[in-house]
Amino acid sequence: MENYANKISIKAWAEEDRPREKLSGQGRRALTDAELIAILIGSGSRTETAVELSKRILHHYDNDLNKLGKASITELSKFKGIGEAKAIAIIAALEIGRRRNDSEASVVEFITASRDGYNIMRRHLMDLNHEEFWVILLGRSNKVLGTELISKGGLSMTICDPKIIFYAALQYQASNLILVHNHPSGNLKPSQQDIDLTKKIAAAGRMLDIKVLDHLIITDSAYTSLGDDGLM
Repeated sequence: MENYANKISIKAWAEEDRPREKLSGQGRRALTDAELIAILIGSGSRTETAVELSKRILHHYDNDLNKLGKASITELSKFKGIGEAKAIAIIAALEIGRRRNDSEASVVEFITASRDGYNIMRRHLMDLNHEEFWVILLGRSNKVLGTELISKGGLSMTICDPKIIFYAALQYQASNLILVHNHPSGNLKPSQQDIDLTKKIAAAGRMLDIKVLDHLIITDSAYTSLGDDGLM
């Protein structure tokens, strides 16, 4: 194993190899993910540079920024050399990146297909470690009137009360609605409970002349539509 005492600090590197100087001289795209994170955390420790620390963190999350984006302050603070302030800086930077991606997407005003619903809701449900149940509320022309969080749950389940859903629908004077929830596990297959709940809410909607158009299950990178799959 290499002796830590023999490690060279970032300050001793060639200037073009230091993350800040590299960004300034070569542009942001020249930096690796580890080098960008090293700039965020500023310094390493006596035993490793900021870049080495960043590489260790990334390795823990399989070099996947999406997985790193789900990390909590507590989780990041477990790495030697990462205190609360540095953990917050990493989380804030990744959240800015996520919001930038969201802002570049066009605003959906009308629902014409299941993907429109996904595009509206993915920013609310990406990177969550727990389930959330939402509804998209629509007018008669399927104009988007708003979205409402109905409930939050655990890793694999959230309780959904139809009374809360239809209270929200009546508040918006909605004619139609789309049910939405996420699967933090990444599994896109609807459970039998998902299917049964959808049919129960759709039946209740018919009594109020409010149509349930679809039920979307969303993961970090994809979605399933029960309507498209004929499971309504």
